[in-house]
Amino acid sequence: MFLSMENFIIDSFFDLNDFPYSQVFAQCNYAWEALGKVESFFEKAELGQIQCPIPEGVHLVNPELIRIGKNTIVEPGAYIRGPCIIGEDCEIRHGAYIRGHVIVGNGCIIGHATELKHSILLNEVCAGHFNYVGDSILGNRVNLGAGVKLANLRLDHDTIHILYHGQKIPTELKKMGAVIGDGAQMGCNGVTNPGTLIGKEAFCYPSLTVTGYIPPQARVKSTHKMVVQDYVDRSYF
Repeated sequence: MFLSMENFIIDSFFDLNDFPYSQVFAQCNYAWEALGKVESFFEKAELGQIQCPIPEGVHLVNPELIRIGKNTIVEPGAYIRGPCIIGEDCEIRHGAYIRGHVIVGNGCIIGHATELKHSILLNEVCAGHFNYVGDSILGNRVNLGAGVKLANLRLDHDTIHILYHGQKIPTELKKMGAVIGDGAQMGCNGVTNPGTLIGKEAFCYPSLTVTGYIPPQARVKSTHKMVVQDYVDRSYF
């Protein structure tokens, strides 16, 4: 079976026109390939510029390798380890855990108990509550509901492949979480398996395990239905 790779090119997932760090995608054909460019991007990036107040109680590790833009709010209790870039007008809330090789665009929210590592977030991403984002790319205006986890490592530690029409597309990556296109949303307590691709403006309903390729504007729901039955406490009889 011939598989067209057109669905996986960068333009199919992201509009990079307003993303200030779009050079990380240079010389990449497919969206996930940028994950392999993150470390080399930081080798050339201008770091050590913190343009917002840092209150007491914020933990900056390797501050010479951290860049934070204007008008960003960093709340006490946040932990940020370089190398890391955070754009302008962001909120880094209490309990956020950013642990290196993270690129965050403008207007993003990194909330309480959200952990980021080796990931790229474009503009206006919201990862507001109890999220894990590992080795992933989130497009403009992506919203992760509370408790969403983007798993990035297979249980057998094999290289990641993408399931597409019954075929396995190799990525040559040992760790890869999810690539989520512009405007897509994941409901609370959702989980993506390693190597998941979610197209632009797709919605994944709460409490789902999502895998493979989800087309743009798709709606992903469970086939299980909740049934509420009348309940009588018979301990009183």
